[in-house]
Formats: sequence, structure tokens, C-alpha cells
Amino acid sequence: MKTLRLYGAGLLVALLLALAACGTSGGGGGATWTPRISWTTNHLYGVAYGNGLFVAVGDRGTILTSPDGVSWTARASGTTNHLLGVTYGNDTFVAVGDGGTILTSLNGVTWTARASATGDWLSGVTYGNGTFVAVGHGGTILTSSYGVSWTPRTSGTGNPLYGVAYGNGLFVAVGAGAILTSSYGVSWTPRTSGMGDWLYGVTYGNGLFVAVGGYYSGTILTSSDGVSWTARASGTGNRLWGVAYGNGTFVAVGDRGTILTSPDGVTWTPQASGTGNLLRGVAYGNGTFVAVGHGGTILTSP
Repeated sequence: MKTLRLYGAGLLVALLLALAACGTSGGGGGATWTPRISWTTNHLYGVAYGNGLFVAVGDRGTILTSPDGVSWTARASGTTNHLLGVTYGNDTFVAVGDGGTILTSLNGVTWTARASATGDWLSGVTYGNGTFVAVGHGGTILTSSYGVSWTPRTSGTGNPLYGVAYGNGLFVAVGAGAILTSSYGVSWTPRTSGMGDWLYGVTYGNGLFVAVGGYYSGTILTSSDGVSWTARASGTGNRLWGVAYGNGTFVAVGDRGTILTSPDGVTWTPQASGTGNLLRGVAYGNGTFVAVGHGGTILTSP
């Protein structure tokens, strides 16, 4: 009987140690990734979450939707133009792409083309402070309240802009050697990062802006106010294309299946993605990170 009690106690200790190890591994925060079937080989460039739905966009007008990041359904976009970015706000999904393409949807299923008044590629889009902001090549910036009518704004740069985010009352747009900020999306102010590197993605979380990019290396910059920026060690030589925040964790994705995670934007840890494909976008919703990339790659975590 004494031997059985000791054996049972040993099992309990082992179980507690295992649970503790799981708790410290960050398994629920972008540390473990599972490939999902997208039913397409088209490159996927952007992903967003809203109203209980993930929406991924990509080559040749590709639009996929999923309620959980696991099962995906193709939707008719009505365009063959490449779609490069997508966001959700004001009860509306907005997707943007080449040739000034802008599509909107209330449910992620039915999409309507909108006039953008530009032929420039639109690479990124976000929503904040009652306004959609889309950015693109040639320093293009467009704003809209509902995603239907769009107004061009003066960016002050001719450099391509690839990403835009909103946080703490501020829009931050990033691009080729460029960082711009705006309170309302109308007037934009250039900021100096001290790097001059190409930045492809930006997000806001936990009181911090995080921008990612690089050309021959993985660049990561952080800022608490969008004005002063600090370079952080990424630990990778691969370009980083997208970044998102959720569940107390920043997740950055990039070339050759690169995935990095950070609890604070300062210290970054590489994670195994299980793919060598380029990862272009990442989003968080409903307790799940979803990363998308070339060849129709979709990964989820946890």
C-alpha cells in the first residue's frame, strides 16, 4: 500500500511538472503551428479577422474565408487583380490590391468593387478612429469612412508604402525607407527610424508599435508613440513581411517560413513553422493566430 501511495505521488509530481513545462513553452502564443488546407496554390498576401471570420486574400483575386482558421472556403471576388491587404472595421471587410483595386464586404462572402481614384498598387489597409486608411505605391494614401468613397491624401513621399496600423490615437504607415504618422489619416508627418530600411508590416499592441521588414536581414523596430523608433535584434537574416499582436504575444512572419514571437516586442524567439514557403501575412482572432503565404500556405497557432 505504501508503495502504491509513493507511486501515485510520483505520477502526480510528473503530471504537475509536465503541465508547468507546457505553461512555460508558450504553446498557446505562436510557438506551435499547424498547416491547414487552403484548397489553392495561389500566393496569399494578407489575412484579417472580424465578426467571427478570418478572411485571407491573394493572387488573381483570391479570397478565402474561415470561421476558425481550420476550414477554408473560396469566395468570388469579381476581380483577377492581385489582392495584397485586408482589414475589418465598421462592420465591413475591405480588401485592397494592384491597379488601385478596392473591394468591400459586409459578410466576407459577397464582395463589391469600389472606385479608388488611383491606378497605383495598394498594399495595406487598416481601420481606426472611424476611418479606413489604405496605402500603396508612389506614397499613395487613401481614406474612407465606410469603405465606399475614397479620398486621396498627401503623404509627402513618393516611396512605396506597404503597411499601415492604428493604435493609441495614431495611424502609422511604413514603406521603403519611410515611416509616416497621422492622427486622423488626413495630414501625415514623416518620422525618422535611423535605419532607412524597407518596412513591410506594422501592428500595435500592448502600448507598442512594432514594424518589420528588411532587405538582406530581418528588421524589427519598436515605438511607444510612433515618433521615436528603436531597432531590435530579430536574430534572423530573413526579411519579415507581416506582424500581428494577440494573447499577449507579437508574431512576425517572413521569408523561408520564418516565424518569430515576442512578449514585449524587444526579445524575439524563432519558432518552427514546418514550411519553407515565404509567409506574407498574419492575424489574430478568436484565440488563434493565422499566418498565410506563398503557394496557398495557411498555418494556425495554437
